[in-house]
Amino acid sequence: MCLRVGIAEHKLGDRLGAMECDRARLLFTTIAEVIHASRPRGGAAHHRSASTPSPMILVAGGTGRLGTLLVHRLSDRGLPVRVLTRDAARANHLRRGGKTIEVALGDARNPASLERAARGVDVIVSAMHGFSGLDDGSPATVDRKGNMNLIDAARGAAAAVVLMSVVGAGPDNAMDLFRAKYDAEQYLRQSGLRWTIVRATAYIETWAMVMGDPLRKTGKTMVFGRGENVINFVSVVDVAALLERAVTDTTLRGQMIEIGGSANITFKQFAAALLQAYGRPASVRHIPRPMLRAMGFLMRGVKPGFAGHARASVAMDTIPMTFDASQVRHDFPGLPNTHLNTALELWFGEKRRSEALTDR
Repeated sequence: MCLRVGIAEHKLGDRLGAMECDRARLLFTTIAEVIHASRPRGGAAHHRSASTPSPMILVAGGTGRLGTLLVHRLSDRGLPVRVLTRDAARANHLRRGGKTIEVALGDARNPASLERAARGVDVIVSAMHGFSGLDDGSPATVDRKGNMNLIDAARGAAAAVVLMSVVGAGPDNAMDLFRAKYDAEQYLRQSGLRWTIVRATAYIETWAMVMGDPLRKTGKTMVFGRGENVINFVSVVDVAALLERAVTDTTLRGQMIEIGGSANITFKQFAAALLQAYGRPASVRHIPRPMLRAMGFLMRGVKPGFAGHARASVAMDTIPMTFDASQVRHDFPGLPNTHLNTALELWFGEKRRSEALTDR
């Protein structure tokens, strides 16, 4: 039996078969681990001097892939940036070209730490998420309650808030993450603060990690369900550029902006593009929908993060997730428009360069 954490898992293994269960467990564990491990790390923390002029921009989630790109874009403009993190070492990679970034130790789930981090701040950006399910984080604790705590801290500092959300967020969405983001949006709208909400479709780079890391390690990857549902994917590079505009352009306060990529494709097509970018012999397998549904139900009380990923996978295999990006491209003509193949090639290139440096 592959999952030995309780009676529910025992029944699941009997029902679905040990081999398929083991594959599913491996891939769902990968979802959490690759998102967590993708946070760049480095050496000693580098702090900004006390003479930094205002206005200061606080970025929650600034050590992740999206947050890192945003912090670099803002600092390249000479804007003072403070990054909220629970571990200062996670922000070390943000130092680039002699620039300094202020680091504030805190946790979005700890209101007292946010009050300290928000002092002297003019704009608070939430680029965080709890989808990985690691470090006791979840959509409920991070995307809903954590964002509400950030909004409360912004109220105390009289700061504007730029909230990163998802296209399709709503109270009745099948995915926990989408419902939590919607609740945070509503809380922000009713806060009386200056605000901007940016919604994005699925990130190419996130799913490159989820499906690409197993591919690089084993020569195999998986598609959740049938993989025939059409989904819009966007590069995090494009989202970071729009998020920068949302932070710096005060005329965008009180607006919700949605961004997506140029292609609406299925996970089967995504997997095919991934294998092409990989450039080596590889195979693709599917996790059947009945298995995903069973895991989403039976694992709720044992491994809620695992169960949430299973339910999200069923949703992404069944509900409409297409998007027409023409409006945002019209309204913001200078935004990058990164092609799927380009984003995947860049992702594999980053991984290979990282491995080469590690082997030295």
